Amino acid sequence: MPDREAIERARRDKRQGKSASTQAGEFIREEIHHIREGKHGARSAKQAIAIGLSEARRAGVDLPPPRKGSISEKTRKSAQREHARGREASHHETSSKRSQATLGALKREGHRAASHTGLSRQAHSAASRRTAGERSASAQKAARTRAARSS
Repeated sequence: MPDREAIERARRDKRQGKSASTQAGEFIREEIHHIREGKHGARSAKQAIAIGLSEARRAGVDLPPPRKGSISEKTRKSAQREHARGREASHHETSSKRSQATLGALKREGHRAASHTGLSRQAHSAASRRTAGERSASAQKAARTRAARSS
């Protein structure tokens, strides 16, 4: 269950017109903090990010599921379910047995996933999957939004 502060930060991002991925970033940030403070662990930085995205979708962030073929069908279906659940007006609680089992499994995992090294390794490998042109366009867009914000 995401913290109230994370949900509030995500809502503030939405009001400011920021993208869904930026809103979801608040949940990922929270997840990294949970791992660092010892609430639970994660097998990898990728898993920590996935948990954050999952929570964001369930909390109602309009983050569409990944496109067909870009990820395993099982993961895509799961993201679709979470996205649909976030769109619903009423939310049903996860069964306590399932919730405890998930938390128990995560508690057995390590805390290296949220280390600076672990996160930088994940960022580096994610960047290497993009072309030089994509990285360049992203950097130029960031520079433009920075310039617009400072004036």
